[in-house]
Amino acid sequence: MQQPLVSVIIPAKDEADNLPHLLDEIAASLADVEHEVLVVDDGSTDTTWTLLTQRAARDHRLRPLHHARSVGQSTSIWQAAHQARGTWLATLDGDGQNDPADLPRLLDKARHEDVAMVAGHRVSRRDDWLKRVSSRVANRIRSALLKDDTPDTGCGLKVIRRDAFVTLPYFDHMHRFLPALIQSQGGRCVSVPVNHRPRQAGRSHYGLNNRLWAGLIDMVGVMWLRRRSRLPATLSAQRNNQASPDLSPSQHAKERG
Repeated sequence: MQQPLVSVIIPAKDEADNLPHLLDEIAASLADVEHEVLVVDDGSTDTTWTLLTQRAARDHRLRPLHHARSVGQSTSIWQAAHQARGTWLATLDGDGQNDPADLPRLLDKARHEDVAMVAGHRVSRRDDWLKRVSSRVANRIRSALLKDDTPDTGCGLKVIRRDAFVTLPYFDHMHRFLPALIQSQGGRCVSVPVNHRPRQAGRSHYGLNNRLWAGLIDMVGVMWLRRRSRLPATLSAQRNNQASPDLSPSQHAKERG
C-alpha cells in the first residue's frame, strides 16, 4: 500500500456492536483517498478484538492495536498517532456518533488552508440530557480559562497534521485540550459544523465527574503551557546564500514533510 494521505484513528472500548458499520462508512467516505484505519481496542471485555483481527485479515487498510487493560482515550490516540503513516490524522469516536461522511470535507479544508487542525463542532447534539449538560459546562469553563476559540473540543471528529500532533506534550486527558495545545505550539485551529448521531448500541463511559472535575487540574497545566510558550516565532533560514522568506509554523511543517 502507498503511504496514506490520512490515518484514521479510533479509540474503542466495548464497541463490537458499533464498529462494523462505522468501518464500512469510513471505507465508503474515503473511497477516493489513500488512507489507513488504526483502531485501538482499549481493554475491551466484549468481542471487539476478535472482530478487528478477523476484519483486518481481509482489509489491508485496517491496523488493529490492543491494550490488555484500559488506559484511556488520550493514550490510545497518542500511541496510534506515533504508529500512523499518514500526513494527516483523523480522529473519531468508536461509538458511531461521529459521521464519517464529514471526513472528506474536514480533510479538504485542512489541506487547503493554513491550519494545523480542523475540529468538528456538534451543533445539534444527539445525547441524553446529562451528557449535554456535562459537555456544555466543561466547554464553557475551558473556553473562559483557555480562550482557545473552539466551541466544542469534546467532539471526537478532528483532522490534525501528524507532525504537529507528535510534538505535543503527552498527558492523560490531553485529547480534551488539543486546540489549546496546538495553539501553544504556534499552530492555527478552525472549527466546522459536523453531523452528530444517536448512539446505536452500548453505553457512554462519560459523565459530569470524569468530564469536568477530572479535567480541572489538567486545565491549569495547559494554561501554564500556553503562558510559557513563545510560539509562533517567525524564523528565517539561509539557503544558497539567500535568505528564505519568513514562514508560518504550518508552512515550516509542510516543508519538513
